[in-house]
Amino acid sequence: MSPDDDALLDRFQRAAFGYVLQYMNPGNGLVADTSRPGAPASIAVAGFALSCYPIGVERGWISRADASGRALAVLRFFRDSPHGPAPDATGHMGFYYHFLDMRTGARTWRSELSVMDTALLLAGVLCAASYFAEDTPREREIRNTADFLYDRVDWPWARGEVVTTRQGWTPEGGFLRDGWDGYNEAAILYILGLASPTRPLGEDSYRSWTAAYQWRKIYGFEYLYAGPLFIHQFSHAWIDFAGIQDPFMRGKGSDYFRNSQTAIAVQREYARRNPQGFAGYGEDFWGLTACDGPGFRTATVGPGRRPLMGYKARGAPFGPDDGCVSPIGALACLPFAPEAALSSLRGLIDLYPYSIVQDRLPSSLNPTLPGADGRGWVCDAWFGLDQGLLVMMIENHRTGLIWRLMRSCRHIQAGLRRAGFSGGWL
Repeated sequence: MSPDDDALLDRFQRAAFGYVLQYMNPGNGLVADTSRPGAPASIAVAGFALSCYPIGVERGWISRADASGRALAVLRFFRDSPHGPAPDATGHMGFYYHFLDMRTGARTWRSELSVMDTALLLAGVLCAASYFAEDTPREREIRNTADFLYDRVDWPWARGEVVTTRQGWTPEGGFLRDGWDGYNEAAILYILGLASPTRPLGEDSYRSWTAAYQWRKIYGFEYLYAGPLFIHQFSHAWIDFAGIQDPFMRGKGSDYFRNSQTAIAVQREYARRNPQGFAGYGEDFWGLTACDGPGFRTATVGPGRRPLMGYKARGAPFGPDDGCVSPIGALACLPFAPEAALSSLRGLIDLYPYSIVQDRLPSSLNPTLPGADGRGWVCDAWFGLDQGLLVMMIENHRTGLIWRLMRSCRHIQAGLRRAGFSGGWL
């Protein structure tokens, strides 16, 4: 990587890291889901923030004492907050409600007890425990609290009465109908569930998850299909899948790292073909993933009326797609396709500089849809998941720090082995 590229990445990585500092409640360590006024905390964003603090220390953006203090604040909160079946609790059975009040930490928006978002939180908890390994009272408490939170989770309970886990539970209605089946972002969920030293998932859960995979051939590329980019990124933010294979990938002669590379190639080819004629699409303007949009409505855009969306998981090549692209989704592909990711960043700077504010990339933009100034619609908020993912994936590209930390985590090693992974660094 050239010095110019490194300086460019440093600029945007540091700005993204600033989100977890700016939108954090120092009293309890919770981080807001978005930058919009009054936004609740997201437990998944807390997991990303816990993983970003080590990066901030290593980059010299925050002191170790400050970072460990922030980490301990949120760990203590999750340890000590009300836990049980009450509707206004913070969590139940070791899992936590998706959205929490930023000040009190109570469940908000009648959100579900989220199995997936709890897994993302716990990935950050274990990442922080792996990094803060010094023999000091504060860092010992970080590690001990991390063990307590991880050990408390009752993973089999989350299955309900089926083999795979349910997506969530509410005190009003019980388990949600949908489960984590087929290829999605849940690899980290199953790996952590399998490794639990107290109440682990059975190996049949992982086998059932992979049994619903879709292996497809698209544009001449064969790969494990999922349309949105984040599915090919979230678990990879913590786990280096390069060179390790589970039974499914051994049977295909591939691995999940290479699979993400293929998914990126399909996204770029879709953008190059641009079947719906959206403005800007091309090999340097791509990134269909979960992101915000102008709202669920129909509008006259270009040659005719088109359906638009709000926050939605967009995907390629089968959609949905309304012309909204996530520059963060593209740049977070750095570990898999550095040249393509950097080219997308430079293209954004050249063509859509107005979308970049305070050196933070927008959640999404839509050049096809005229904005207030006629230059194209740009999301009016930053999202904590986007910013945290970007910090981590840039660092994994630059130094591999998060991957190294998690390779040393005994729970990650155990979960991968129970899922049938072997080879490579394992």
